[in-house]
Amino acid sequence: MDNNKIDVEKYGKNYSEDGLWNKISGNLKKAGANLIYEVLQLFYVAQNPNVPMKIRAAMIAPLGYFISPVDLIPDLTPVVGYTDDAAVIAMAIAFAHAYIDDETRRKAKDKLVSFFGTGILKNLA
Repeated sequence: MDNNKIDVEKYGKNYSEDGLWNKISGNLKKAGANLIYEVLQLFYVAQNPNVPMKIRAAMIAPLGYFISPVDLIPDLTPVVGYTDDAAVIAMAIAFAHAYIDDETRRKAKDKLVSFFGTGILKNLA
């Protein structure tokens, strides 16, 4: 995540669990199931007390970036609005990859289903 630094202070302040749930629930069609699934994986890595604090803390800025209405490419921009979010989330996924286990994936899928129903799982790559 060092190559494209995220302003941890700026975007970390945007992070809240309620803000994350609100962003997810209203943006499936724009963001896509795969991006939201990855966001949820990062959320569960950040919540896991067995993950080192450094890794957990590093997940807050990318989640805050996803929540933020002000980012490099505004989320309201048709087609490309979530490409910058996807890049930031992909970097965070790569950083946290070793800590994304089957339990994390299951929790993320369960939460995805709780928001959008079981049909959403067919949309995951």
